[in-house]
Amino acid sequence: MAEIVSQSGQPPASSNPGAGGPVRLNRTLKLWNLIIIGMVVIQPTAPMGIYGVINNKAHGHVVTTILIAMIAMLFTAISYGRMARAYPSAGSAYTYVGQEIHSFFGYVVGWAMVMDYLLNPLICTAFCAKAAMNIFPSISYYVWILIFAGLFTGANLRGIKSSARMNEYLCAGMVIVVLLFLGAVVRAVWGAYHGPGYFTEPFYQPATFQASSLFAGTSVAVLTYIGFDAVSTLSEEVENPRRNILLATVAVCLITGILSGLEVYGAQLIWGSKQFPADQVESAFALLSRVAGGAMLFHVINFTLLVANAGSGMGSQLAAGRLLFGMGRSGALPPSFFGAVDVRSRVPRNNILLVGCIACAGAAGLQLAAGKLGGGAYEIGAEALNFGAFIAFIGVNAAALGHHLRREARSLSGIAIPLLGILICAFIWIHLSRPALILGSIWTAFGIAYGAIRTRGFKAELVNFQTPLDEA
Repeated sequence: MAEIVSQSGQPPASSNPGAGGPVRLNRTLKLWNLIIIGMVVIQPTAPMGIYGVINNKAHGHVVTTILIAMIAMLFTAISYGRMARAYPSAGSAYTYVGQEIHSFFGYVVGWAMVMDYLLNPLICTAFCAKAAMNIFPSISYYVWILIFAGLFTGANLRGIKSSARMNEYLCAGMVIVVLLFLGAVVRAVWGAYHGPGYFTEPFYQPATFQASSLFAGTSVAVLTYIGFDAVSTLSEEVENPRRNILLATVAVCLITGILSGLEVYGAQLIWGSKQFPADQVESAFALLSRVAGGAMLFHVINFTLLVANAGSGMGSQLAAGRLLFGMGRSGALPPSFFGAVDVRSRVPRNNILLVGCIACAGAAGLQLAAGKLGGGAYEIGAEALNFGAFIAFIGVNAAALGHHLRREARSLSGIAIPLLGILICAFIWIHLSRPALILGSIWTAFGIAYGAIRTRGFKAELVNFQTPLDEA
């Protein structure tokens, strides 16, 4: 068994395992690797799964909602990048808020993010198992969750470079499928007669446009971009993090917005603004793919959504391990377990294994709950993802605003961007479903109680943040 070295105590003096000093994460990722990892966590096919919901809510204005959501999330992406420049740490939002505002608020944000980062691989494991059963129905759901949880965990235990390489293959495969779909759309549309305004209707249709419906669709379209913040958890494994984290987070949002806009634009050209039946909303994109390219494209899209969720599950487990590592190293979680790095692979092995076990057990529990709630457990779990995500987004924007206001040289953009980010994210957060808000609140209350016990009523310092020695 490979040796594990604790990261608690003073900042590491050496990255060389043979030098006798504590082991730290391996700084080998380049800007391109960060962008690819971010794209896989979000998924190049992100709008396909929620296309039917957005279409029905926005009465066909899916492209417009995707572009509005991109602009909204860019504010938060810029704030993440600016804070990574100030604090290049694996703790991401947890570190930014804790160091810039107060350690207690950083702890609360980190704890909320843990729920987000644990639920994502859990839900992806469950989705992949369900999708695989459609192809091989004779294999039990519980066997499939073991297979996928093992696949995600094994891939992330091999080291950050191996994980990055696998993410590149997954991203390339998903982009190819998106291109196949767009090619099918061009072939279906080419040469046919289309009335006036046909090519602009996906953006604006006077007969069906309503501002309230557009906003309702936008609040769902924001889900397309959830996951870009995972890039910031890799700050201690990327070259020049003060520059590359900002570039990567903004690039991931822009690329996702453009690619998603093209996907839903093509879909609207094929489908128009017709409503999907309630029982076909989840499979809406696959259904219109059959119209565009026949049965073959229908099956390709189905399989791609399986691969996309596998990639998202692996990417979110990768990020979860780094978040737990940042919290363990600073003392918010037991450092001997969560703050340890494997000498051979230079990854937080304990955290990766723990997240894999939780994903496997949670996916099994989700299936049992879904049987009693008629599928409602999946919907609640998916929405609960946003509880922690948007708490983190609000916190990072607030930290970026505070950081800028403390500078001598202030600018309008330095104030306006994080302030708009706070307002947009807070508005979306308070409109989450009641069950998701209750579940998230219970999780947060448990975390605060745990922190109070560790510090005997917060009388002692809760966390001790550290900046990597080579970036201090």
